[in-house]
Amino acid sequence: MADAAGTGTVGAAESWSFAGDAVTVPAGSVAEALRARIAGGQLESLLESSSGRTLFVVSNAERAMVMLLDHPGDPGEHATDPGAEDWSDGFVLSNGQADEYPDADTVPLAEAIRIVRHILATGRPPADAAWAVDR
Repeated sequence: MADAAGTGTVGAAESWSFAGDAVTVPAGSVAEALRARIAGGQLESLLESSSGRTLFVVSNAERAMVMLLDHPGDPGEHATDPGAEDWSDGFVLSNGQADEYPDADTVPLAEAIRIVRHILATGRPPADAAWAVDR
């Protein structure tokens, strides 16, 4: 769903909750919630918006892949770390699958949390965040 500027984002009127939970997660609380989930071994988090968008975060407790999808089947877009050359493993999905990703397609956990907080607050990634559109 596009906003008035046609940027493809819905904006702050959008509310977000963790998949399967009807409780809205405020932008100011998402950092604590994500850190608690990761500390508890829940490395995959799926946030769903009131407009039908999905924000997927999977971490290995050091780095995270952050993907934003506009609708089911959307290839989406994701946070990047330009210039990163290594690979990291330990990204465990809720189905038990353990993935490995190029560091260029993930970001340090603190950056991931900053990006997620900004998306929940504004509907879009921060302007200074490296971002790739996969559509």
